[in-house]
Amino acid sequence: GERPCPRRECEKSFRDSSTLIQHQCIHTGEHPYKCLECGNWFQNNCNLLKHHQTHTGETPFQCTDCGKRFNQNSHFVKHWHIHTGERPYKYGECGKSFSWSSGLTLYQQTHQ
Repeated sequence: GERPCPRRECEKSFRDSSTLIQHQCIHTGEHPYKCLECGNWFQNNCNLLKHHQTHTGETPFQCTDCGKRFNQNSHFVKHWHIHTGERPYKYGECGKSFSWSSGLTLYQQTHQ
């Protein structure tokens, strides 16, 4: 069955105890996973593995249009928007759109 987070203010639940334990690090601020290369600490193994690619130079995601390579899929997707012209981040008040979420965030600050 589902394992609920024991914090009252959190309504999340998880299928397995290891995922619940990783989630609890968000609340406690714990970073139990250490990079043996540089000593940095991470909240979960997934983030540690992504970080480890900075040491190995691994770049498994490649753009088929220009050949540029990326170590994370999310970075590749942001890059891909340049080729497609896609602008998925829209500002609701005026409809202006952006390729990157950071562009939208900066634009929103000018409207405050």
